Amino acid sequence: MSTDRLARILSLILLVPGVLHFLTPKPFDSIVPEELPGEPRHYTYASGIAEVGLGAALLVPSLRRRAAGLAALLFAAVFPANVNMVRLWQDKGPVLKTIALARPPLQIPLIALALRVWRNA
Repeated sequence: MSTDRLARILSLILLVPGVLHFLTPKPFDSIVPEELPGEPRHYTYASGIAEVGLGAALLVPSLRRRAAGLAALLFAAVFPANVNMVRLWQDKGPVLKTIALARPPLQIPLIALALRVWRNA
């Protein structure tokens, strides 16, 4: 698959949830680890800004390499929230629990995709 196509896929992977951080912030607030200082909403908005910004930058060929590298770092940075989600959703129904359990390992292919775009941009 071409780097351009992979960059567009990665862009969508970032843009869709990034926009959702602003449209429906409460679910994102709820998985911010309590141990972090400050209000969860600040982390929700900050990560939303990062996702939307990087998703848009991936569509610009001259910005693609830098954006892809930063996307890999962002995917690593949100890993604690995904692990926290597993902890918080232990008592949820089977569908929600499965979603929570799938999120941390999903970070690995997302990081790999971002690094592949970064290497080939």
